[in-house]
Amino acid sequence: MSITNVGFILAVAASLLATSGCYDEPVSAESTVPAEKRIYLKNTDLSHLTVESVYEKGLIYDSKWTNLSSRISLDKFKADGLKSVDYLNLDCNKLTNTAAIVEFPSLKWLRLNSNSLSSLPTNGFARLSKLRKIYLADNRFTAVPKQLEELPSLKEIDLSGNIGIKEVPDWMAKRQGFEDLSFSGTSIEKLPEDLSAWRSLRLLRLGELKMSGGEMKRIREALPDTTVVF
Repeated sequence: MSITNVGFILAVAASLLATSGCYDEPVSAESTVPAEKRIYLKNTDLSHLTVESVYEKGLIYDSKWTNLSSRISLDKFKADGLKSVDYLNLDCNKLTNTAAIVEFPSLKWLRLNSNSLSSLPTNGFARLSKLRKIYLADNRFTAVPKQLEELPSLKEIDLSGNIGIKEVPDWMAKRQGFEDLSFSGTSIEKLPEDLSAWRSLRLLRLGELKMSGGEMKRIREALPDTTVVF
């Protein structure tokens, strides 16, 4: 195997790892979000997300977190900061409640991997109308959260590691425009019969599922232009 091929394989592996668990986004993706629009609060022992916790932890200077206070005064941040944040990383906390997420109406990327979530906020979630990517891997969801249906801009959803999820809901199967979906490590054994709405998918992750060989073949034939990872 050539050095070029090895490098390509490592790059792909790094890219896949970056979308689940306690990993940062690839540098190339992270660099598209200005520093003043990112908040990192991963692995900070939060159990409930509140606006106060964002102020308290998000403005502490640490090399691992974005230091919003360096360019934005505290008063201005309290007034306008939450409304301008594009990227929020809350991976690897102990979150069971994320009601304050609706206070970030400009969010485009939201990371909630490796928490203790079984639901998303029921009030105001539709305010996140700009959200393009949401990572919900390794939580306690027993179904695909219905609140995701309310978000028209969603392109990428990661639900891997939520073993309680057993099926893909109709609304999701009928929705066009998805680019990256992950159901690895769930209890899904069969996808909906009609997958025509997913033909724009670039990547579909179905690893560690108890799918029959016939079902895998059907999925590949239905999505010939999609990279399907079993």
